[in-house]
Amino acid sequence: MTHVFEYHLVNYRRTWRSSALSTLLLPLLTMVGFGLGVGGYVEGGIDGVPYLDWMVPGLIASTAMQAAIGESTWPVLSYFEWLKVYFAQAAAPLRVADILGGHLAFMMFRVLLSVTAFLLIAALFGTLHSVWALAVLPISVLTGLAVAAPVTAYSASVSSDSYLAILVRFAVLPMSLFSGVFFPLDSLHPVLRAVAWTLPLSHGVDLSRTATLGLGVGWADLGQVLYLLLWCAAGWFLALRRFGRRLVV
Repeated sequence: MTHVFEYHLVNYRRTWRSSALSTLLLPLLTMVGFGLGVGGYVEGGIDGVPYLDWMVPGLIASTAMQAAIGESTWPVLSYFEWLKVYFAQAAAPLRVADILGGHLAFMMFRVLLSVTAFLLIAALFGTLHSVWALAVLPISVLTGLAVAAPVTAYSASVSSDSYLAILVRFAVLPMSLFSGVFFPLDSLHPVLRAVAWTLPLSHGVDLSRTATLGLGVGWADLGQVLYLLLWCAAGWFLALRRFGRRLVV
């Protein structure tokens, strides 16, 4: 697995400049536009917390999800359909689990880079209320893996990028809007609220908000961690089966 991870790192060493600007600029523009712009119209904040401070952990979790989606959709499909990288790796003395695990590890590396940049900018804006904000890093990796693993299984199951566009339009976008990133889930209809709580992002947002605002940790938070781990395990199992079917003759 480490060799596959190293392969992706070597590739990224040649292309990191193309994503460096957006990694730093996007969180800055997002916080200025939504946090300061829209937040200026939210009098009193939310639950006594300034809107920018309340929204930042949601944006961090959403950034983790978007980075995970970006790495687990078109790159995975291209490695099967166009570049045939997975098949070349399978021809080497590598197990299917090594190929999948190495790529997922690189995806989490990309998630960690994006979230770290966002966290640093959030600190400059003074939106972090506790030293426990550092816990956002492992929380984001867990959230990213809970999204990346099942999406990788999906990307390995399709043969056209049209299906990826469908995924982004009808799954990723609604999850970004209705997972408590921009407004409390309590404001949703009970049915929509129940649907939102089935999605991994809503739990990542809630855990991140607990960390950055220095709220007390309870058994409910442990339950959310276990729920995200369940998404990770199920996604890994499905992706491993799909990779095995396509790579093992």
